[in-house]
Order: sequence, then structure tokens, then C-alpha cells
Amino acid sequence: MDNYFTGDKRNLLPLLSNPFFELVRHDVIDPLLLEVDFVFNLACPASPVHYQYNPIKTVKTNVMGTMNLLDMCKEVGATLFQASTSEVYGDPETLCMDYHRRHGVSVRIARIFNTYGPNMAINDGRVVSNFIIQALRGEPITIFGSGNQTRSFCYVSDLVEAFVRWMNSSDASPGPMNLGNPNEFTMLELAEKVIALTGSSSAIEYRELPADDPKQRQPDISLVKKNLDWQPQVQLSEGLEHTIRYFRERIEST
Repeated sequence: MDNYFTGDKRNLLPLLSNPFFELVRHDVIDPLLLEVDFVFNLACPASPVHYQYNPIKTVKTNVMGTMNLLDMCKEVGATLFQASTSEVYGDPETLCMDYHRRHGVSVRIARIFNTYGPNMAINDGRVVSNFIIQALRGEPITIFGSGNQTRSFCYVSDLVEAFVRWMNSSDASPGPMNLGNPNEFTMLELAEKVIALTGSSSAIEYRELPADDPKQRQPDISLVKKNLDWQPQVQLSEGLEHTIRYFRERIEST
């Protein structure tokens, strides 16, 4: 189900011929009722470019959309997988946990760290897609600050494997649990890897670091390793090769 606010129908073309796949155009802001067993809620735009474009719609998606899905799960006895973010700490998933405690709705709350891979939007605005697009176009690769700040990057197939394991575990904790790759890379290391893998002649251009930009973002995945026997398998260079191939084909086709 998608409202195509950030989604792209081209990503779904391989699935459309599958008789077991059904595509519904719908916005979770509006109530719905589907006879399902599992709901994976990844409705909120993940890129700042997208979620800042219409902040009111973003809030509605997060609050009203999640409540609509929780109501549906309560009605049909389904399990809700709620995609949260590494930007959030404290007790932000109170809506999911209130439904879990008060109504017995089965939930899984995942705090997702930087994820990348094929089918990202060209204008996604996140660092991996930005660097790759700049490199493929021969443009300067922009690094904010010194480039020594670190991030951890999880390839999409590893993340999805964690989703499926968690949803298929009947006695799993509702969470929250961190999902991501704990291997850290500086922004400069990432830029240099992208330049090498694309064969680009792009130079690196340094710009002023935005206020409050975190110097480090690394997930502690000890809980998910213990509970689901999961850890990422795809190394950054391999994942970047797949992602670069995708973006190269997208650019050449436009």
C-alpha cells in the first residue's frame, strides 16, 4: 500500500506479475480495514528533503496514520511492525505501547539507523545517494565539516532480513530494538569509497557543518543479536557496488 508521496511505481514492476501480490493506493492518514496477519508500517518519509517539505503531513502520517493501523490491527488481530528512527530516544512510541498494553495489540518497534541500497530516490537527500549521484555526474562531492564525523550504513537486504525474523518470532519482545550496521565510517572514508567504486574524477568540497550535526551515529545491536540471532552480512563496499549500479542505470535511462 502506498500513496506515492515518496514512492516510485517503477520499484514495484517486478512484483506486479506475481498473482499473490496486490497493490493498493491509499494514504494511512485515512482509516482502512484489511484482512491481514502482519502490517509493516514504513509510511513516514525518511529523508529530510521529503519530511520537511510538508511537515504537517509528516506529523499526520506519524500520528493519525499509526493510530489507524493500530486500530486495524486491534480489529483483525494482526501484528504491527513500526519503523521508528535512530533520531528518536526516550519514550516516543507511547502510542504503540499503549495499544499493546491496553488492548493487547502485538507490536514490534524498530529503531532504524542509516539504510541504503537500490531503489532509493535520486533526490533522496541522504549522504549515500548524494555522494553517488555527485560522483556519477562528475560533480564535487560535498562534505559538511571536516569529514571526520562517523555514520554506520546498513544495506537494505540485511535490514529486511531483521524485519522478517522479528515478525516471524512468536515470543519476540515488542522492542524497541536498534536495527543497523555497527561498522563505522567517516564521511571522508565514504566519499573516497564512492569515488573509487564509480571511477569518478569528482573532487571533494568541504562546507560548513550544520548546527547540532552529530559527530557519531552507531547502533548498539546487542539486543537484536541476542533475541533474533541477527547481524548485518553485507559489507559497505559490496552494498555500494549494488547501489551505484542502480543509480548509474537510472541516470542513463533519463
